[in-house]
Amino acid sequence: MSRPPRPPKPTPAELGLLRTLWRLGPGTVKQVHEQMQRERPELTYATVLRLMQVMHGKGLLTRDESQRSHVYAAAQAQGSLQTRLLDDLIHKAFSGSGKDLVLAALRGGRVSDEERAEIQRFLEETRDD
Repeated sequence: MSRPPRPPKPTPAELGLLRTLWRLGPGTVKQVHEQMQRERPELTYATVLRLMQVMHGKGLLTRDESQRSHVYAAAQAQGSLQTRLLDDLIHKAFSGSGKDLVLAALRGGRVSDEERAEIQRFLEETRDD
């Protein structure tokens, strides 16, 4: 039995919309537009509508058409998509080495002191696993 093809990787704009839907939960175009406008006031309703329609066509969103206003939801859970994107990044940019990815993040100044402490706690808690 063959598995259905995975949806394509989202573009940066699509990923922004997915982050909104993951935070909001399933929503109408109006609800998503209102949420996204908080960070990007220039974003028009028509742009969000068009992006959501394209994303539905690509399989990145599901659409419930049982009500007057269609309700959209992310087709993949946030953790699942992030894991897939991370796997792609590790493979392409770090020759498959998770260690090199982590070291690059730690050396690149992208990790705050709080995040370092959280990483340290995680490493200590999982040491015996």
